[in-house]
Amino acid sequence: MSKIPVYFMPGLAASVAIFERIKLPETEFEVVFLEWEIPLEKESLLAYAKRMTKKIKHENPVLIGVSFGGILVQEMAGFLKTRKVIIISSVKSNLEFPKRMLIAKNTKAYKLIPIGLVQNIESLAKFSFGKKVNQRLKLYEKFLSVRDKRYLDWAIEQVILWNRIVVDENVIHIHGDLDDVFPIKYIKNCIVVPGGTHVMILNKYKWLNANLPRIIKEEMV
Repeated sequence: MSKIPVYFMPGLAASVAIFERIKLPETEFEVVFLEWEIPLEKESLLAYAKRMTKKIKHENPVLIGVSFGGILVQEMAGFLKTRKVIIISSVKSNLEFPKRMLIAKNTKAYKLIPIGLVQNIESLAKFSFGKKVNQRLKLYEKFLSVRDKRYLDWAIEQVILWNRIVVDENVIHIHGDLDDVFPIKYIKNCIVVPGGTHVMILNKYKWLNANLPRIIKEEMV
């Protein structure tokens, strides 16, 4: 029996290290990790998605995207024949955005985000107080691999300005009920992971490892 190809796309600025705890049975699945590319000058999300499909080397793949990666794989699916598209800690359309993101869009407040802080996490750590904050910064330092200003400016803008309003009913959506980036109260039709936060790819990996194989193999309803 041939293995099912599964492509994983990390979240905004994240490296493939975020998937280090995700283990699918090697006898059934061939796993490929996709990495962010630096966008071209004034490249649209659609054009970027089309360019990213060149990295797909299998027919009928499963695409799994986390957060902004979930938005990207939905756009990539428009250029590919996919077996399944699964998004984790993400949204299926901009109608699932929290109010603060809609305000950021209307006021263009997203342009005021201090990208320099993201680029230099080490200096940010010096200004933080308390163990918990420093632990979180260490986590970010490990998993945030893309610190290119052009990418960060572009990525934040693409999320905020994402214009999809029609949901693809075939997309499988896995979401934590404690997600603070995309609160569950705005999300419709998803598989809820109790206690799952926005970074549940890291701390709910046991649930994902136990359930993803079945979710991938289930026939589309």
